[in-house]
Amino acid sequence: MVKGYDAGDAYVLIEPGELEDIAPGRSQAVEITRFVDLEQVEPIFFDKTYYLGPKGKEYAKIYALLEKALAEAGKAGIATFVMRNRQYLVAVKAEGGLLTLHTLHWADEIRDPRREIGTLPDSTDVTSRELKMAEQLIETLSMDWKPEEFHDTFQEQVTKLIEAKRTGESVEKAEPPAEATNVVDLMEALRASVDHAKSPKSRGKGKTAAADAPVARIKDAADKRRAGRAAKPEQGTKPKQTKRAKASSFDSLTKAELYQRATDAGIPGRSSMTREELIKALSGKRGRRKAEAS
Repeated sequence: MVKGYDAGDAYVLIEPGELEDIAPGRSQAVEITRFVDLEQVEPIFFDKTYYLGPKGKEYAKIYALLEKALAEAGKAGIATFVMRNRQYLVAVKAEGGLLTLHTLHWADEIRDPRREIGTLPDSTDVTSRELKMAEQLIETLSMDWKPEEFHDTFQEQVTKLIEAKRTGESVEKAEPPAEATNVVDLMEALRASVDHAKSPKSRGKGKTAAADAPVARIKDAADKRRAGRAAKPEQGTKPKQTKRAKASSFDSLTKAELYQRATDAGIPGRSSMTREELIKALSGKRGRRKAEAS
């Protein structure tokens, strides 16, 4: 194995000793050479964040002075720093009473999105109604930033999978991802998203689902009509519970609740069933139980 640089017509080979001769030594200190306004450093330049501490107790006052000065000025110190034989461009910031060091990308590492993404629009006109509706949607879904409210749901599912396999239980499969709606009527999509976001059931779920809202409303209305018909039997007659009515009693349950009922009922193959298949299996199970009882 050798190191080389592709010069086009040939590779220029580099010996390990030659790299060691020109490699910068490990930094013993972060030497700040310039200060810039924080607003001028675009977020795309930030890479990783490290906490900084004073070298010893005798440096505590200098550390505290720099932290307070940067916080008051709203600026960041710019420096270069060598770590693991690599030179980094860094920004030193005051955050929460301590100093942090942020490694930055070099300017030539930032790609031009106009060159990389050919589908970006040059200029697209939007109407004032569309803009107002979009702003209303943003306002409806706005919240105070609380990172602890967001979770890595996949990691949580992996933990559940490990526990289930450890105890010999079955695991519910994840719901398939939502398909693209290919929305053409922007105003209708925005209006549906705003209505869906305003509903109490949708608050806190963290998604707009423009195409899902009208479908949910239609389904809810259909369920209410079915429930109304079932609640009004003809005078002197006993309401007859059909298989369709049985199935509709499960419509309000989530897939997790359906899966739990299927587990209690001992329905085989439940871990690979879709929501509709669980409803069908539970309806059939209830019908068999009633026949056995009679």
